[in-house]
Amino acid sequence: SPLLSPDLLAVLCRMGHGDEIVLADAHFPGHSLNSTVLRADGLRVPDLLDAILPLFELDSYVSAPLIMMEPVPGDSLDPAVELSYRKVIKRHAPNAPAIARIDRFAFYERARRAFAVVMTGETAKYGNILLVKGVTPLS
Repeated sequence: SPLLSPDLLAVLCRMGHGDEIVLADAHFPGHSLNSTVLRADGLRVPDLLDAILPLFELDSYVSAPLIMMEPVPGDSLDPAVELSYRKVIKRHAPNAPAIARIDRFAFYERARRAFAVVMTGETAKYGNILLVKGVTPLS
């Protein structure tokens, strides 16, 4: 996909099974949390998912290879955000489990330990998603 920069392709190549990557919305504190930050300004998360998932096997050995942030108490989610992500995921990984939700600070901690954070142009509230890489199949 022309949406994948050489740097992002290199990161995806270097990741091993169990490694995690965050596709972060435009307001995520990626640079504060992780030293490996790639820029994908102007790209929406569903479009980037559509570009990445043909090259990225989701981890089938963990219960939650797809994780998003729970809303902070008092906030609400726009269900269209997750639905737009699920539509793309279903196309490339039809057997993927449901997207898990974890609280904000747990998500930040996962982002701190992630292999990389990709800062996108996504402006949807709670638009961040973490992907856990699995073992690439033989065929």
